[in-house]
Amino acid sequence: MQLVTPEKIASVMALQSIPHSFAELDDLVAKGLPKEALKASIQHVCKNTGDQKLLLHRIIPEATYKRRKEYLSAEESARAERLARVFATADYVWDSEEDARTFLTTEHAMLQGRTPLDVSMTELGARRVEELLWKLYYGLSA
Repeated sequence: MQLVTPEKIASVMALQSIPHSFAELDDLVAKGLPKEALKASIQHVCKNTGDQKLLLHRIIPEATYKRRKEYLSAEESARAERLARVFATADYVWDSEEDARTFLTTEHAMLQGRTPLDVSMTELGARRVEELLWKLYYGLSA
């Protein structure tokens, strides 16, 4: 049973080509996602345009982002997918985009006082955040 589906992750990134499996999503990421996929994910996480710009350039340096014509590299696409996946999971758990945003941007004791967004900048960190979210969802001791 998949709680956070590839379709939901794709919707966070506003992808036109909707994957129906994680294999299809993986193929899209490997080929390079449109630049707009990252921007769409960031707009879900941050409502303030200043915060959006800061997050964008934390994920991809400004000069590199500007050099990209239409598509991100596979590595940059993986970062965009990771952000969308973490947001989609938080949205599922909290059943509210606003609550998901609040969770991601608020320091958490189980993450050594760091925000889930900061921790999720790496793949292993994102897994830690997802694990914390599922523990919260199922009422397990986090």
